[in-house]
Amino acid sequence: MGTVTVEEILAAIESLPTTERERLLTALASRYGDILAPRPAQLELGAGFVTSPPVDEPDYVLVFDGGSRGNPGPGYGSYALIRGRDGAPEVVHLDFDEEMTNNEAEYAALVAGLKDLIARIKRAGLDPAGLTVEVRGDSALVINQVAGQWKAKNARMKALRDRARALLSHFAGYALHTQPREESVRLLGH
Repeated sequence: MGTVTVEEILAAIESLPTTERERLLTALASRYGDILAPRPAQLELGAGFVTSPPVDEPDYVLVFDGGSRGNPGPGYGSYALIRGRDGAPEVVHLDFDEEMTNNEAEYAALVAGLKDLIARIKRAGLDPAGLTVEVRGDSALVINQVAGQWKAKNARMKALRDRARALLSHFAGYALHTQPREESVRLLGH
């Protein structure tokens, strides 16, 4: 096999179906983001969503969780805001006062946490566009849909996913991570 040019590699990437190209770009950003482009350079992930390379030292960490009493049932959730990775967590508990599925409650907690974080940053006279956030949750569905790894097929889930993405776009960079359920329970209490 002979040498392959950069142009040939780019042409091969362009010929991939959109979902495969998105997976490839996400994997490259995850592994080589610091080499491909300096932070906060971002990669397009279809549907107008942009994802950032890895965030090594986030300015903030947001941990979220949600659920419902019945599925669907009355929704509840909580989130913790942490300055950096080692700051003291501030936990906020929520009752959504409406019927929703567990997954909708997870999204609602994430959206509430992002809105609160952006508001706090602005009240402090800062611009979220100059800061980074690491988002953690035990919901593989929410994390993977927001990251573009999984599709959101239901219209309600797409709307929630798009809302979370719009809020994330306020930041210079962000990271999305699933964490074990025990970690969420330890920090948030449910």
